[in-house]
Amino acid sequence: MTSPTERRRRGRAARDRIPRSAHGRWIPAADRPDPLTVLAQQAVDRLADLSPIRYGRMADSPFAYLRGAAAVMAADFAAVPETGLTVQLCGDAHLLNFGLYASPERALLFDVNDFDETYPGPFEWDVKRLAASVAVAARDNGQTEERVRRAALTAAQGYARAMRRLAGFGELDVWYARIDTADLLPLVRKGRRKLVEDSLDKARRRTSLQAFGKLTEKDEEGRRRIVSDPPLIEPVPRDELRRVGKIFGDYRATLAEDRRVLLDRFRLVDAARKVVGVGSVGTRCFILLLEGRDERDPLFLQIKEAGRSVLEPYLPTTRPAGEAPVVHGGHRVVTGQRLLQAASDIFLGWTTGPAGRHFYGRQLRDMKGSVDVAALTPGALRAYADLCGRALARAHARSGDRIAVAGYLGSSDAFAEAVADFAVLYADRTAADHAALLAAIDAGRLTARRGV
Repeated sequence: MTSPTERRRRGRAARDRIPRSAHGRWIPAADRPDPLTVLAQQAVDRLADLSPIRYGRMADSPFAYLRGAAAVMAADFAAVPETGLTVQLCGDAHLLNFGLYASPERALLFDVNDFDETYPGPFEWDVKRLAASVAVAARDNGQTEERVRRAALTAAQGYARAMRRLAGFGELDVWYARIDTADLLPLVRKGRRKLVEDSLDKARRRTSLQAFGKLTEKDEEGRRRIVSDPPLIEPVPRDELRRVGKIFGDYRATLAEDRRVLLDRFRLVDAARKVVGVGSVGTRCFILLLEGRDERDPLFLQIKEAGRSVLEPYLPTTRPAGEAPVVHGGHRVVTGQRLLQAASDIFLGWTTGPAGRHFYGRQLRDMKGSVDVAALTPGALRAYADLCGRALARAHARSGDRIAVAGYLGSSDAFAEAVADFAVLYADRTAADHAALLAAIDAGRLTARRGV
């Protein structure tokens, strides 16, 4: 293990490859892939009948478009030099992929909460996607250009400050670091405290029991079944439940022994296909209803398809010496989540389904909550951007060389200022790409189903 001084020197040396100011100079590559072609290529292996829903959701706003266009942004990142300072990337670090969830000890934490695209890569890719999402959201909210850039700058500054602080921590202190929501309230201005408290209360109520009341009903024979709400929720036919049970059994085998004992106390009752997210629409996703002691003791699991990360075509497979590359998509997601999150779902596991497709499993609802970005005032958006930047730095510090990254960042705001410039430029590009999507829909080249 090299010394902290050598690690810091390595980070500073990375500035020779790409100066911090260079992150702010971005124009689309001359051979930039057509974004609509990139999205169409993603759809090839997805459920074709759901593509119109994906395009309809992305058409809602530039921010909604950005959420669904992680593959487009990955191609844009790959066209410019990178620092070579590798961490486990979230891969899709936009504002709405941070939020609240319950730890196994039932503490309510704030953290990164989406890992479908997780993959090892240069730390700045996540920071830039976060800052760009802040800029796009601020514009969607009607903020002035000065406030748009300031909000993006706040996200990058939050990341840099947290990474510098974490660089001084010991290894176990970094691993145990977390953002507990109980520690957040004293930092919230009195005028916003009620809003935050309401969000926390709402998250605490989002449990399997709440989902049970909303997503199930009794059939003619008095048995609980998942409510049909096509095309968003479509129950699996009874004759196919056995196949779902096989997938469930294979998933169970990837859990730790104590979690298997707990899961065995539940029985599979019903399953349904569910449409999720924006960028994920079209991937195969199932929700499973399980029953424990009785029907008032439910457990909802989500089994979601995990294909290749959008980052994989552009990055080498990098694993610590002596470790084999993670080749199973579900295993990749689970490994990335466990590396990045301060605490992870007790039922996090993976499995292989029909036709060799990869899946991962977790609880559908476990006090999960997210912010309504559209409702944030300029000040609240900056506060939230700072919080997301801090959470991202904590996640990166667990998986990468935090001292080298802090060495690259240095003590000034040079990196954060450059990222803010990039965010504004990429917000311009996102608006143009969103307009192109709307034009393709209006011209009939793409079919979109809005409001679903």
